[in-house]
Amino acid sequence: MAFNPELCRNESEVESKLIVQYLLPQLGYTPDTWHQEVAVGSIRLDFLAFAAQVLPFVIDANSPLSVVMEAKHPKQNLNNHFLRIRHYLTSLNVRYGLLTNGKEIKIYEKLGNDVNLVFSCSGKDVETKLEEIKALIGRDSLKNNEPLEKIKPSVIPNSYQVEIKEQYSMKIIAVYHNKGGVGKTTTVVNLAAAIRKKGKRVLVIDLDSQANTTFATGLVKFDDEEFDDIKDSNIFHVLSSEDFYPISEVARKSNFSNPEIYVVPAHIDLIRQESELNALDYSRLILIEKLEEVKNEYDIVLIDTPPSLNLYAKIALIAADYLIIPSDLKPFANQGLTNVKEFIKTINAFRKQIRKSTIEVIGVLPCKISTNARFVQSTLKNRIEKISSRYGVDVMDTVIYERDDLAKCAEKIQIIGDMEIADPISVLDFKPDSTSAQEFQLLAIEVLQKIRMA
Repeated sequence: MAFNPELCRNESEVESKLIVQYLLPQLGYTPDTWHQEVAVGSIRLDFLAFAAQVLPFVIDANSPLSVVMEAKHPKQNLNNHFLRIRHYLTSLNVRYGLLTNGKEIKIYEKLGNDVNLVFSCSGKDVETKLEEIKALIGRDSLKNNEPLEKIKPSVIPNSYQVEIKEQYSMKIIAVYHNKGGVGKTTTVVNLAAAIRKKGKRVLVIDLDSQANTTFATGLVKFDDEEFDDIKDSNIFHVLSSEDFYPISEVARKSNFSNPEIYVVPAHIDLIRQESELNALDYSRLILIEKLEEVKNEYDIVLIDTPPSLNLYAKIALIAADYLIIPSDLKPFANQGLTNVKEFIKTINAFRKQIRKSTIEVIGVLPCKISTNARFVQSTLKNRIEKISSRYGVDVMDTVIYERDDLAKCAEKIQIIGDMEIADPISVLDFKPDSTSAQEFQLLAIEVLQKIRMA
């Protein structure tokens, strides 16, 4: 994957296109070994990457070797930011600091009390200089280097002790479109994995009677319905009982990603149980109450919804704080946005009656998008522009393209005796350095920023 500095028009694009999409993967840093927007006392770092990572971490005299990366606007002169990068390295006892505006890349090293420039190149030359950069701040190189000189722990004030996890209230995000086949489930499960790798505790709720998310997260471990262990404890039981089946008991740990996520499964029986739930006065509100009971156990809740206007979709959108609308941007999906907007309007009217604020639409997420160069350069751009102008809905910055890796990670199986059991894993665990994995990393960053958890 090449880097083109001309594509970086602002500081945010330097962060996403140079650091997240290019440098971190090329230098061997997997999503669980780097963190964005880390607050350390009065210092706020753009990126902190670790040669060896343990969560939660504390920056002290025994910290693992690490590198600070700071991004600036392409028009900024990097020399004006040397004092700040020196302050970061000396205050936190970090060995290396990378400073870039996309057009230029500088690497500084802390030696004793001094901080010296040890590498510099232009952004357009980064590919040819990549081995030199790896030798300095590549993850493998840092692992093999001797540690910094030991300093007395008292040198580092208590205010510099930091954990990645910050205190936020639990945020609930529904992923919904009334058009099927737009990549909804793929988005939910891989976004869940990407957010989990950012140190957030994630719960996924499958509210679709097709149970695609339940299958996609590897919870279906039976090959014969006789051994079906989901039919007696799933989302239907959560919704149909006021006093029993709390989420903490029904949610199952899924090793679909590492670290793990938790999933409240669905079952194909949901389709015939809808009328039963409809007869219950509290069915639309019970999920709100049961999520309140686990608000201290999870940071993010992602709800996969059915591609319809049915009860399950209503329950999801009533409970959610935010909405992502995945779309392949094809004509029928685009036309369906009118129905989605009307549905949201109806939901918001109900939310008003129960004293709940209107749902916040994060935006339309382009999904299952063709990688054909001509399509990307012309047709895709036109379709994105039409979403905003014709339907009045914002389009998210991240684009999820249709790639083989996304299909292959979902099709993984394991052999148990004579049976082939589905054993899917997230694309971030299947191929951490793949373009698809990087796209979901960017999506996680964008979502966390827009729900104010970054």
